[in-house]
Amino acid sequence: MQSLFALHQCKEANHGLCLTLITQRFAPDLNSMEVQNKELLKEQRQIAYKVFENAFAAEHGKVEHEEPKIEKVVNEALEYYAKQTKRDVENQRKNLVQDAERIYDYYISVLSLGVAIAEAAATDKKLTHTGFLNNLWVKGLQNSESLKKDSLKLNRHWNDKMDRVRVWFRDVIRTDDNYLESLDRKTPTLEEQRKVVSHIFKKLILGKTIINDFFEEEVLHWAEDKEIVKGMVEKTIKTYDPQKSDQLGLMTLSLDWNDDKAFVEKLYNYASDLPEEQSKLIADNTRNWEVDRLPLTDRVILEMAIAELITFPGIPVKVTINEYIELAKGYSTPKSRQFVNGILDVIAKTLQETGTLKKSGRGLIDNK
Repeated sequence: MQSLFALHQCKEANHGLCLTLITQRFAPDLNSMEVQNKELLKEQRQIAYKVFENAFAAEHGKVEHEEPKIEKVVNEALEYYAKQTKRDVENQRKNLVQDAERIYDYYISVLSLGVAIAEAAATDKKLTHTGFLNNLWVKGLQNSESLKKDSLKLNRHWNDKMDRVRVWFRDVIRTDDNYLESLDRKTPTLEEQRKVVSHIFKKLILGKTIINDFFEEEVLHWAEDKEIVKGMVEKTIKTYDPQKSDQLGLMTLSLDWNDDKAFVEKLYNYASDLPEEQSKLIADNTRNWEVDRLPLTDRVILEMAIAELITFPGIPVKVTINEYIELAKGYSTPKSRQFVNGILDVIAKTLQETGTLKKSGRGLIDNK
């Protein structure tokens, strides 16, 4: 959704640059010694604007005009838009996959921070942290060969940031009541050990602290990525059994990333270049909404939903609609949930009636 939203903004910017190009081509040449006919240039510029906008709306890649200069400039603008937008589509697709794959990097970074915090605790001279250092989950993190390997491979260790980690340990970890209480327990149970480590990750590293602020500054999509990272970290801690192994296992980003990657790219490819007749479905069904009142987020959500309805026959219609209603609920305006629900219901029925929507296998469930 973010990539498609960004793509829409790129297209809008490209459109504006095309108008700027036309303006520049019909501006008086201040370096010329010849007399400039400003009125004629202004008239040609206005005509070029109109010809360009008509061609743009009709999605024509080239125009013909009786005035050679107007034809040349408008075609130059159309060619610029096509080339720049194609580049933007490719860049957003590339960034989309890379951003998703980096979530695993952030997961490793957060787990590795747990190890770095233990190192900071071991060198603290003002307080004894034996209870924390003997915590079996902390030892599990320290002994994990997989974590060591991936933190070095992905350059997600904290070896070069230990000064920062020591400040975080002093100002966040060591001042936390739950952490201090855990140090007083002489023989903590396994559940108590697990809970304190879970608390450190969930509330102190990924909570509302300066540690989370660091990640927020470093990671563009941290607000969304954090929830996935948090879930992966919690599962890592929950599934580790120190009585069975000293090797703490790592989570994977996906059970089958290649399959998920193909899904993401296919959805993006279709939604980024929605056929005219399907774009028209959105326009026709949102006609009562003023253009400036229809959030771009809602339009992107509708485009994605249409793309999923059409390109994934194995996904039931109701599942798709419910997913995008939840997306609208979480990321758009308060009224967007009902709006998206109503529009998608109508569009899905239209696609079924025209035969565009074809479901098979599990996709046939609850489609009536």
